[in-house]
Amino acid sequence: MPLGLTAGLLAMTLLGRVHDSRALTLAFWAAGAVLLLWQGLLFLTTKGAVPGFVRTTPRPQHYIQMCCHLGVYSYWGYYWAPVYPYLPLLFAQVLFAYTLDTLLCWTRKRPFGVGFGPIPIVFSTNLFLWFKDDWFAFQFLLIAVGFLGKAFIQWERDGRRSHIFNPSAFALALFSLVLIVTGSTSMTWAQEINTTFALGPRIYLVLFLIGLVVMYNFSTTYVTASAAATLFGLSALYGAATGVPYFIDTEIPSAVFLGLHLLVTDPSTSPRTPLGRVIFGVAYGSGVFALYALLGALGVPTFYDKLLCVPLLNLLVPSIDRLVARIGARPLVTWLGLEPPLGSRNLVHMAAWIVFFGVMTLAGRTDGMHRGDALPFWVEACAANRPQACARLLRIEGSYCTDNAGWACNELGRHYLEGRLVPADPARANAYFARACEGRFQAGCVNLLDSATPAAANPRAFDLRLLVREGGLNLTDMPEPELYARACRHGWEFACGKTAASR
Repeated sequence: MPLGLTAGLLAMTLLGRVHDSRALTLAFWAAGAVLLLWQGLLFLTTKGAVPGFVRTTPRPQHYIQMCCHLGVYSYWGYYWAPVYPYLPLLFAQVLFAYTLDTLLCWTRKRPFGVGFGPIPIVFSTNLFLWFKDDWFAFQFLLIAVGFLGKAFIQWERDGRRSHIFNPSAFALALFSLVLIVTGSTSMTWAQEINTTFALGPRIYLVLFLIGLVVMYNFSTTYVTASAAATLFGLSALYGAATGVPYFIDTEIPSAVFLGLHLLVTDPSTSPRTPLGRVIFGVAYGSGVFALYALLGALGVPTFYDKLLCVPLLNLLVPSIDRLVARIGARPLVTWLGLEPPLGSRNLVHMAAWIVFFGVMTLAGRTDGMHRGDALPFWVEACAANRPQACARLLRIEGSYCTDNAGWACNELGRHYLEGRLVPADPARANAYFARACEGRFQAGCVNLLDSATPAAANPRAFDLRLLVREGGLNLTDMPEPELYARACRHGWEFACGKTAASR
């Protein structure tokens, strides 16, 4: 079986995408060579007498999570083109994982239990981090680290040996640290993965419905709901205190919302009491909140926030279990339905989570327009000198300029020319004016010719199709009256006049 799986992995080098990329081909051959060498050494040391295989009853936490992951990939890929072409590379990692897991078991003189176990580890890992084709060898290493951590980093729990870390979260956190320290995030699709979940309309509702399946089967409601409530509450407090959102355009980023449902909820590495899981979820929500600020202050990508704290929380599980044992059956614990056994009140808590999510949705804190989506809001917040508002305005305008919104490029040019929000840099200002002019934004061309008094102008309809998309797909086909009505809701006053005139 391992030899056949390795042959299948190497045969995939004949596929067009792999065959046409020298880096991908070498990555596949390197992974295959390591597996073949391992099999050869194992054969020589055991004289062919390997422990073999055992049939195992399919475990729901494996095949149900696998199906949930496939649901996410299917929906995500419909709106972000790179996902579907990536699926063969995902399948290659599954072949690699099964072979690696088999060889790990045999090396440790244990039979391999045939089942779905390796698949959710691979699927979960790839929901958060891909290496680009030129660096794809590290993707195989990422998967290998997850399985090695599961096999060798263990402790005694409830009378038996079990792995300490969530395998995918352990590998993701370790690689995240390396990417941060080396400044190598550009080797991955991490930034794009973090933002493109929001391209699908109603992504929060989709993830919520998929999450209900996991909650019903594995009583993960306590972790997900408490983490979401913690993040929502801390974000609301920050917004009330500062007048600006904590996460720019959402209360809980969509990729973090995905992590709440399908990353941090591994039943094997979570506390095994309802109260313990609530504490675990609160700690995760607080950790993500704190890491977002810390990473931002250090000037590194903030999207690693959801990955870095999971292994630390896994280490705290025994401490959480001991804390819960000391608390015991207090009246408040009983009243909240958080006494053992796990799952005894799961349906009640699921109902509470459904109500909470409904309130979040009705308040406009999930799908739909958020106040942080409105660029005029950030202009006003910057003028009022609210915390981080000017830095975020520059970041948002930079993102839209990269997408060829001429208005945003011209505004950036004005900022660098005037020197109020950033240090004055005439050369950089002219570069932005040139980009605005290339995008046929007239004010940019005027400023390129004479920037003594930098010209400004309202966004064109083309610009608005980017500026008011609310994190989703570009509004290419939206009729102009509807487009201007949406821009009016975002606070663009000139658009309100156009809307009134069209009536």
